[in-house]
Amino acid sequence: MRAHLLKVAADSRVDRRQFFRLGAFAALAGVAPSAFAGLRAPQEPAPAGERDLRFYHTHTGESLRVVYWEAGEYLPESLAEVNHLLRDFRTNEVKAITPALLDLLHRVQAGLGTSEAFHVISAYRSPTTNQMLHEHSSGVASHSLHMDGLAIDVRVPGRDLRQLRQVAMAQQAGGVGFYPASQFVHLDVGRVRYW
Repeated sequence: MRAHLLKVAADSRVDRRQFFRLGAFAALAGVAPSAFAGLRAPQEPAPAGERDLRFYHTHTGESLRVVYWEAGEYLPESLAEVNHLLRDFRTNEVKAITPALLDLLHRVQAGLGTSEAFHVISAYRSPTTNQMLHEHSSGVASHSLHMDGLAIDVRVPGRDLRQLRQVAMAQQAGGVGFYPASQFVHLDVGRVRYW
């Protein structure tokens, strides 16, 4: 078994997580299966020093699972992928999403105890899109934080919107808006406020 693990570790196609998973399975190989009877498998936690998120964009149908922070650093390539997915889908314009918003989502995900993808309703909005939405809805600010890459509207499958709102509010990290009729919660990293 040890020779196999060393071969796997040397294989560049196997990433660090896969290597550690194999090691864990090897360590458990001597444990009797009855020791696990009745236990629910825990969610796999993110490795230390790593933050990841999953997204599904409800308007484009695009999905993304990305490690965006590792070993104390934000990963530029991963941030670029996030920026593209969270672009203004109406105009196809891309703007940088602040990493603080991603960190907020990561904490909310942990607070919800889920690894389900955030279903994105709206993230970055170009000035043109925001103006159009502002003219048609009193709920859209004339200079929304969406325009600065500081806000996102989401829901999480299998989680009640009220639960999502409560976990987000507990972060004390910015604004939290509750829109049950439209089935989403607004999160931003502006000043702390709730509506």
